[in-house]
Amino acid sequence: MTIDAHMHVGDFPMFNVRLDPGGLAELFRRHEIAAGMVFCPDNELTRRTVDELDPAYGFFWANPRQPGFVEQAAAYLDHPKFLGVKMHPLLDGYHPNDPAVHPLIELLVERDLPVLIHCGHPIFTLPWSIEELIVTYPAAKVILGHMGHGNIVYINAAIDVAARHPNVYLETSGMPMHSKIAEAVQRAGNRVLYGSDAPFHDPAVEMLKVRVSGLDDAGVHAVLHGNARRLFFGTETDAQR
Repeated sequence: MTIDAHMHVGDFPMFNVRLDPGGLAELFRRHEIAAGMVFCPDNELTRRTVDELDPAYGFFWANPRQPGFVEQAAAYLDHPKFLGVKMHPLLDGYHPNDPAVHPLIELLVERDLPVLIHCGHPIFTLPWSIEELIVTYPAAKVILGHMGHGNIVYINAAIDVAARHPNVYLETSGMPMHSKIAEAVQRAGNRVLYGSDAPFHDPAVEMLKVRVSGLDDAGVHAVLHGNARRLFFGTETDAQR
């Protein structure tokens, strides 16, 4: 069974993809996904989805350009199936270490919950920009979504950032270089998490990258399941909070 650290629900016309709760349920079934971290800009859709689907867990999509976003985050994180926050500084247009973000990160540190930040595109989501926030809040659990994405310079930089900071995690979705997953494990240990980025990428393709990365069976299992299970559920044995 797999835990997917990066899934979406909703309609994304910019990318010509969409995934409704029924389609998400089919992905869970087809790919034997025990739990998936789900988010979209419409947080109410995320809430309805996690209420409807047992394997679905929510991340609050935080946009500091929206008034009251920290209070909204706190309210959603009171829901027992909301396990963290998603930030997309590229789409929403802000620097990761903007002071407006700081109260959100302080909330997450207080609640011991992670933030997944899109990583790999100029100008706002390069690893070094996110590292500024990490340095400001070294206790924050920060997941670098896509671990640098498609540019080798950014991929290497994301791995470097995780190697420098023990509370930084690397998530694999959309990163095309399978061998870099093994390098990430070598340098960051049990802080590498499988993600599909569904529906933008197919879970089968993203899982295959992990399986052919050069990791041994134990390493593959850790990336596909065990590391995320510890981070999101604090347990070695199951995917229930």
